[in-house]
Amino acid sequence: MLSVMAIKEENVVITQFEIYIYATKEKVWNTLWDDDSFCDWASIIDEGTYKVGEMKEGQAIQFISSINGYGVTSLVEKLILYELVIFRHNIDTFEKGKQVRDEEWSGGTESYKLVEKEGVTVLTVEMDVPNHQIDMFSNRMPKALERIKKLAENL
Repeated sequence: MLSVMAIKEENVVITQFEIYIYATKEKVWNTLWDDDSFCDWASIIDEGTYKVGEMKEGQAIQFISSINGYGVTSLVEKLILYELVIFRHNIDTFEKGKQVRDEEWSGGTESYKLVEKEGVTVLTVEMDVPNHQIDMFSNRMPKALERIKKLAENL
């Protein structure tokens, strides 16, 4: 089951996506953040996306597209292993993270929450999306979640 919810605020739309995955929360977490599987599902949202940095609370991590060079540097604001990660997007970048660009997405948050019950994990993704990107995320994020589901259930 996949559900989508959106609440419009001043310059952003707060979106929430939810999917049920028949795998443990550990498998889902590893599918989300292991380099190979991350690149697989994240490329559905922005082709060639990879991450640079360590998933550790208080650390900066970059999400960059190898195709167009654009990305965002985010703070790992909160991390509870296998349960929750919250990113606060700090700096929009281009040229593969070497230069700062206009603050299109700075200040927004993106969270991934996992709750497991009897071998089924509910993955909830909540993110602030700039108004002009809502159509793109509304189209691509459900596809990325379906890919995460497929990868996690087939591990």
